[in-house]
Amino acid sequence: MARPKKSDAPDTSQAIELTAGAIERLTCRTDIKAQAFLRDTKAPGLRVRVTNTGAKSFVYESKLNRQTIRRTIGDVKAWSIEQARTEARRLAVVLDQGQDPRELERQQEAQREATKAQREAEAVTVGQVWAEYIEERRPRWGELHAKDHERLARAGGTPAKRGTRGRGVTNAGPLYPLLALPLRELTAPKIEAWAAEEAKTRPTPARLAWRLLSAFLNWCAEHPRYSAVLAQGNPAKSRKAREALGKPGVKSDVLTREQLPAWFSHVRQLPNPTAAAYLQTLLLTGARPGEVLALRWEDVNTKWRGLTIRDKVEGTREIPLTPYVAALLAALPRRNEWVFSSAYALDLSDRSAKRRAARAAAKGDEAPQGDTKPRSADGRLADANAPHTRACKAAALEGLTLHGLRRSFASLTEWLEIPAGVVAQIQGHKPSATAEKHYKRRPLDLLRLHHERIEAWVLEQAGVQFDPKAEPGKLRAVGS
Repeated sequence: MARPKKSDAPDTSQAIELTAGAIERLTCRTDIKAQAFLRDTKAPGLRVRVTNTGAKSFVYESKLNRQTIRRTIGDVKAWSIEQARTEARRLAVVLDQGQDPRELERQQEAQREATKAQREAEAVTVGQVWAEYIEERRPRWGELHAKDHERLARAGGTPAKRGTRGRGVTNAGPLYPLLALPLRELTAPKIEAWAAEEAKTRPTPARLAWRLLSAFLNWCAEHPRYSAVLAQGNPAKSRKAREALGKPGVKSDVLTREQLPAWFSHVRQLPNPTAAAYLQTLLLTGARPGEVLALRWEDVNTKWRGLTIRDKVEGTREIPLTPYVAALLAALPRRNEWVFSSAYALDLSDRSAKRRAARAAAKGDEAPQGDTKPRSADGRLADANAPHTRACKAAALEGLTLHGLRRSFASLTEWLEIPAGVVAQIQGHKPSATAEKHYKRRPLDLLRLHHERIEAWVLEQAGVQFDPKAEPGKLRAVGS
C-alpha cells in the first residue's frame, strides 16, 4: 500500500499523533452540514473537530455510564497541542472518578453567579433597595401609606413657604441619613444610634420611620437577593432603638357634649363653605380625615343613601348617607370629580373674566370655565387644618385635631348606648370579637337606623335646627 503524501488530508478513520501540519490539512465536506474528527494517540479521548465551514477546535470525547460525553476544549488557534492534551488528561481523571465534567461546570458557573450576586448585593445601598421595595409594594398600599414612605425618606432642601421655622427650605426626612449606607452596614448599633439622634428633635415622625424601616428590613430578610446580606435578621428590632424612640402619648383631644354648640357655631361661620362641610362631615361620620377628603361624587349614592369610603382595612366600606350630611354635600359646588374640591382662584390679569365671575357668583352660579383654576394641584381641598384651628381657637377649643373629631364621634355615641359593633363598622375599625368578625354583617339600612339617631342627637345637642325632610341645602342654625 502506498504511503500517503504529507500534503494529503489525514485519514480520520485512524488515530494519529497530532501535529500542527496534520491539523492544518484536516478538512471536511463543504457541500452539506457536516463535521469530521481526527483522534490523537498520545492523549486518548482528545480529538480535533473540523466543520464544513472550516472551523477547527480541540474536543474531548469519552463515555460515562454508557453515555457519550463530549466537551469542547478550545479553538486550535488559541490552544497548543500540549495544552489540549493536558486538559484532555484532566477530563479523563474527572470521568474516571465517576463525575460528569458538564455538571461540574454548571455547578462552578452557578457558584460564580452566586458569588457575583452576593458581591453586588453587599455593594448595594439602602436607598437603592428602598426604591425597589416601594416599587414592589406600592400596589398593596394606600395613598397615605405610600406618601409616608416618600415623605420620611425625602432629601429635603427644597424651598418652602411655611413650617420651616425661618429656614426657608424643607428638612430631610428621618430615614434620609440611612439611605446612603450599604445595606450590609445597616446594623443594629447603627440603627440604635440613628434612633437616639432622631428622638432628640422629632420623636413622633422618627417612631413612624422606625416602623417603616422595620417592615422594609423584614422584606429584605425574605428577599432571595438580600437575605444573605442581613445575616443577623432584622437589625431594626432592637430593644435599645425602641426605648430611644419612646412610647407615643395617648391622644385625648375630643369634643364633649357641652362643647358641641360652640364648635358647630364657629365651624359653620368659616368663610370657606367646602371646609365647613368637610369638618362637619368628619364629625358626623367618624371617618378618617383622608377617607373623607378622598370622596368622589361617584361615591355618593343618593338613591340608596350611602357613601362608599376608601377604607385602609377592607379596601372600601359602605356607610349611611345621613340627612344632614346629604344636605351638606348637596350644597357643595361640583367643580370636578372631588366632593370636597379646591376653591378656584381668579385670573386677576383678565378684568373681563373677573367681572364675569363676579356676576356668576352674585347669581349663585359656578364661575365661567376658563376664567378660573383650582388652587390645589389635584383639585381637592388642600388644607382643612388651618380653618379648623382658627374655628377651634375662636370657640376656646384649642388643641382639637381633625383626628380628634373621629374620636369625638366614637365618644359621643356612648350617650346613646349604640352597640360597639355598629360604631366600629361605621368608622371602619377591625372587628374585635369572634361574633363581630365572623357572624355579624349589618346591612346599610340597619346601620342607617343607628347612624341617623346619632346625627339627630348631635345636632340637637349642638343647637342646629334641621328638618330631614327639607330640600337639600336649606340649613340654618339657631342658638341653644
